[in-house]
Amino acid sequence: MNFHSESVDRLFQTFLNLETIEDCYVYFEDICTIKEIKDMAQRLDAAILLKNGMSYQKISETLDISTATIGKVSKCLNYGSGGYKTAIERLKDNNK
Repeated sequence: MNFHSESVDRLFQTFLNLETIEDCYVYFEDICTIKEIKDMAQRLDAAILLKNGMSYQKISETLDISTATIGKVSKCLNYGSGGYKTAIERLKDNNK
């Protein structure tokens, strides 16, 4: 499914224009539900744990997330467009 459009470009540009974590909290609270934000954060956490070799069961217990969701994250991590890998690498670079 191709979702590339001028509207989505504009949305992504607003993300890139945010400068601080606080800017992100304020904007994302307006544009998403709290549950959506927590779900995205949980998926990223699952991707990080999968990349570190943790089992589905342990991730499920640690994050209180379904193994089906972990499977979807794993599929994206291993066969997706590389978004998780890039995000995780840059997160590591920022924490150095």
